[in-house]
Amino acid sequence: MTTTLTRTTPGHQAVPKKKDRGGPWLSLLAWVVGLLFVLPVVWMVLTSFHSEADAATNPPAVVAPLTLEGYREFFSGGASPWPPLLNSMTASVISTLLVLLLSFPAAYALSIKPVKKWTDVLFFFLSTKMLPVVAGLLPLYLFAQNTGLLDNIWLLIVFYTSMNLPIAVWMMRSFLSEVPVEMLEAASMDGASLAKTLRSVIAPVVMPGIAATALICFIFSWNELLFARVLTATVAETSPVFLTSFVTSQGLFLAQLCAAAFVVSLPVLVAGFAAQDKLVQGLSLGSVK
Repeated sequence: MTTTLTRTTPGHQAVPKKKDRGGPWLSLLAWVVGLLFVLPVVWMVLTSFHSEADAATNPPAVVAPLTLEGYREFFSGGASPWPPLLNSMTASVISTLLVLLLSFPAAYALSIKPVKKWTDVLFFFLSTKMLPVVAGLLPLYLFAQNTGLLDNIWLLIVFYTSMNLPIAVWMMRSFLSEVPVEMLEAASMDGASLAKTLRSVIAPVVMPGIAATALICFIFSWNELLFARVLTATVAETSPVFLTSFVTSQGLFLAQLCAAAFVVSLPVLVAGFAAQDKLVQGLSLGSVK
């Protein structure tokens, strides 16, 4: 293996520096992994612009004529997609805001001003994610049935908030742990209250972390299917549940399904691209140094 010598000042011994020969291969591997994740999405988008006959061929016709038939059927044929899209947006946005409002002070108490036995508290938050999701389905359904909350969007909002809260607390705690103590001491000496310190001092510093947490919680809420499928019917139906209606007893409408899946994915894709800088900064802020 070839080595190069770094420049030294008088009185210091040169330290050999090894060349990183694995860099190009790691870059190639990263491209391959990225393409493996992107190609199914590209295939879905391409299929959405095909007719049902071309989309159903085996193997699929890649060079088939493009058409907007799938999108026309999605927006104008059968049930309207707008109520499910609005329900998903309402449940995802409101639950994400509630998660941020609850996780921010909780993370503050577990990082900057740690409470007694804070490790036990963190383990409790983590233990709530160890229960299989299906195990809580029947009790939650019986509760919703006895309280008249079946097919109610507010039940999904409460559930999505409780589902994402443990993840948000863990993420926010890692972000708040990076806040310099000197900033908090200066705010205390200036007589700032706890609410003002959280709002005016800590929040601007960890804003990338807040954006990353909000984006992840929004994606988890938007993509949730199991509980929405069981707890909703027509009034509170969400977009993932609406997508299942394209699989019927008459067959699978593949082109319409791909068009619907692409439209439903657009809010998440737009939010991800809009917040990608904040997401990278936030994940870097909470990394272990």
